[in-house]
Amino acid sequence: MSRPARSRKTNVERAKATLARVLPEPDERVEALPVHPTTDDLWLFHEGRHERLWEVLGAHPAASGGGGRTRFAVWAPAARRVSAVGEWNGWDGGADPLERLEGSGVWAGWADAEPGQLYKLEIEGADGVVVQRADPMAQWTEGPQGTASRVFRSEHEWGDGAWMAARDELDPVSGRISTYEVHLGSWRRHPDGRPHSYRELAPALADHALGLGFTHVELLPIAEHPYDPSWGYQVTSYYAPTSRFGDPDDFRWFVDHLHQRGLGVIVDWVPAHFPRDAWALARFDGAPLYEHTDPLRAEHPDWGTLEFDFGRPEVKNFLIANALYWLGELHVDGLRVDAVASMLYLDYSRQPGQWRPNIFGGNQDLEAVAFLQDMNTVVHRVHPGVLTIAEESTAWDGVSRPVHLGGLGFTNKWNMGWMHDTLTYFSKDPVHRKWHHDQITFGLAYAFAEHFVLPLSHDEVVHLKKPLIGKMGSQHGTDRFDDLRALYAWMWAHPGKQLLFMGAEMADEREWSHDREIDWGLLQDPSHSGVAALVAELNAVQATHPALYAGDGTYEGFDWLVVDDADHSSFAIERSVPGRPDEVVVCVANLSGSWLDGYRVGLRAGGPWEVLLSTAEARFGGHGHGPAGQVEVEEVAWQHRECSTVLNVPPRTVLYLAPAPPPG
Repeated sequence: MSRPARSRKTNVERAKATLARVLPEPDERVEALPVHPTTDDLWLFHEGRHERLWEVLGAHPAASGGGGRTRFAVWAPAARRVSAVGEWNGWDGGADPLERLEGSGVWAGWADAEPGQLYKLEIEGADGVVVQRADPMAQWTEGPQGTASRVFRSEHEWGDGAWMAARDELDPVSGRISTYEVHLGSWRRHPDGRPHSYRELAPALADHALGLGFTHVELLPIAEHPYDPSWGYQVTSYYAPTSRFGDPDDFRWFVDHLHQRGLGVIVDWVPAHFPRDAWALARFDGAPLYEHTDPLRAEHPDWGTLEFDFGRPEVKNFLIANALYWLGELHVDGLRVDAVASMLYLDYSRQPGQWRPNIFGGNQDLEAVAFLQDMNTVVHRVHPGVLTIAEESTAWDGVSRPVHLGGLGFTNKWNMGWMHDTLTYFSKDPVHRKWHHDQITFGLAYAFAEHFVLPLSHDEVVHLKKPLIGKMGSQHGTDRFDDLRALYAWMWAHPGKQLLFMGAEMADEREWSHDREIDWGLLQDPSHSGVAALVAELNAVQATHPALYAGDGTYEGFDWLVVDDADHSSFAIERSVPGRPDEVVVCVANLSGSWLDGYRVGLRAGGPWEVLLSTAEARFGGHGHGPAGQVEVEEVAWQHRECSTVLNVPPRTVLYLAPAPPPG
């Protein structure tokens, strides 16, 4: 545990004398070196409040012309000895020892290392064991074939100033957010199976995502990780974009390019746990340091990994500064925070006797709650327009409520309940759907309790769960494509922000695998390319009709028109812009296997109205039957509306209706 504040300040003051010994005598090589850790730096770190920690710890080469010197600093309070070892000194643990800054637990020193050279920190731990470890603050790594860190100095010059100036204005609730989720290693590959680089991926990904009308791409974890089948969810270097696709400036170029093309970039962030690799964070200084000291709280039971000690200020600082690093130094626009539920509950995946209650006798992890609240508070103060999105699968109250109102402070939360219920409904044969009607309607009872993202993510198309088209209850001929198009159109009409995993836009026939690219050849088949055309049209309609997103945060922008027609498996909803009822879109869904003839739907005002979109259109791979163009509006009051129209709706079809624009 950390020392009391009074003692910490006293000890850090004593570090001044130590720093004088550690730093070499001034000469022309040293004048250009980065600033060494100051007493204020160290005090803020031990308080858990240093917002630019990456400038204090890690490897920092001299500025250009500085003579090839690098300052190393690492937090290892229980270590007996620490040295910088690497390519410049033959990995000799005695060549470049670091010196403990008295009372701080930080070791620092200089070595003749240059940018690009491999290095590790050789640590004799509290247990007497000597281990060469990767630098926790490394900004570049050797890559998955090796475990060393690399000295790095960025030379990238950003060109996305207009994007960065504008992103503070994004409203995560009433703004339009439509996200294409991507695993970079398997999105596209060379013919010989090699992955594309960051610089190769950026233009192609921008072309594809913008062609489909998405506003953001979301990357599965991109921080360095040694094990491909973890998909990036077992991170060993939190400050280093993976070297699989290039160096950190290549990643900067990737983000820069997408921004200049008009696409936001969200990355998955994994603060819940880390792997046990002996060269990484586990027992870093020969004792529990980043992980919890309590054995009942140290291990994550589901993944065999270790959980961070969120109550330790320095660990908390390591993670919060890491969030700021990705958002500020690497310009990403949002963090999707993985496995939040596993952080919130002391008894998560644990049986009685495997956990102990908090000080109030409950199962909430109060330290993790405080960490998440502090992280969101700091992030949104420093970067007001960024997204923080929780993957949280329980009914925890206030995940996306502001911290000052008692919430966790996320901007958005994945709606796992909607995903599960909706996919279960669509997996039923249409003849049986009337018995599962509430799996569609129930989600609207809590749709505004949080600021939701509607995820059809990577998790739903792996581990024998089938691809989305394989889940559809209609598996005869083209019926499954009809079902899938209806699912997407219902999703885009539903309150919440949309997220679709790569491959789903073309109705991928195989489960996703990280070992191969998605099946691009399917786009040669009209049924599959029709699904992609529908996704593009859904985004285009949404972009020009704010009724489909501006009211995502309030019931004021939503109304049921048909909610109880279980016998016909039909639904009708109205979306509008809060305060502007004339900006409206009506969505009608016939999810049965039969035509729905003479179906009357209430409309807010008289004509003319038009069919904005029908999932049965031939351009989407449908049969081309059903309503199209303008519809006849009658002055017949219906469903609490002053007018109505009568439709003949094909089976497994969703329609969007809206007032027709004035002529000319």
